Amino acid sequence: MKLIPIERRSNLSREEFIENYLKPKKPVIFTDLVKDWPALEKWTFDWLRENHGHIEVPLYDNHVHDAKTYYQAAKTMPFGEYLSLIEKGPTDLRIFLFDIFKKVPELANDIRFPTIMDGFLKSYKFMFFGGQDAEVNLHYDMDCSHVFLTQFQTRKQIILFPPEEGTNLYHHPFTVQSHVHPLKPDFKKFPAFEKAVGYEATFGHGETAFIPSLWWHYIKYVDGGFSLALRANDSIFTTVRGGWNLVRHTFVDKGMAKILGPQWKEWKENKAQEKAKQSLQEA
Repeated sequence: MKLIPIERRSNLSREEFIENYLKPKKPVIFTDLVKDWPALEKWTFDWLRENHGHIEVPLYDNHVHDAKTYYQAAKTMPFGEYLSLIEKGPTDLRIFLFDIFKKVPELANDIRFPTIMDGFLKSYKFMFFGGQDAEVNLHYDMDCSHVFLTQFQTRKQIILFPPEEGTNLYHHPFTVQSHVHPLKPDFKKFPAFEKAVGYEATFGHGETAFIPSLWWHYIKYVDGGFSLALRANDSIFTTVRGGWNLVRHTFVDKGMAKILGPQWKEWKENKAQEKAKQSLQEA
């Protein structure tokens, strides 16, 4: 498995971004895309805790993809208590796809939608929180949008793979998931992963990672912290594919998980293994 450093760019123009990153679907780290956001100075752990710590938030643990607890919150907790928890050190409790703007609409005044491209989905602004060493399993986003992930206060590590690496990542059918761990790969179990070529970076406060549509990503919280994901779509084809993914997830994957439980997960793992083995034999 080979990892290439993701380019870091400052003062990137709209035209250059579109030609060199958006059209070829190539990741990049913006160092200054959101430099005019009031949130950069305002959204500290202390400020969020003092002003919005009473909000009850859903927390997810490492069992989020298990058959019996599929995408079910493990518990809820006041937001302020959770912020204190992730400041203290490691925890497997995370908040993801959290639309804090529905609970606190005035926070939308602290951000600006970039003009780096058209097609930003202004109704979809999601925040992610996690403690030190918390991990987001390798996956690609179900709606197939481009993602602009901005980090606050602390650091995150991100590892990306292009869509064509799906077989080498042992893509589970009917899902957007892989069970390969990019930092601790089991090459005996996943031999095709040795052929995979990806991209890697660690980015911090005020920096933004551009994750192109359909790209696989693994994320690790180097420190406890939080980020905001803005989404954009420039293609009707990815919109349609995102809709199909939602149908597969809702009616096929979740339905079969409910009916078959662990047997469904085993079937998906076997199919991913078969496809990767066939790819190795054809190479």
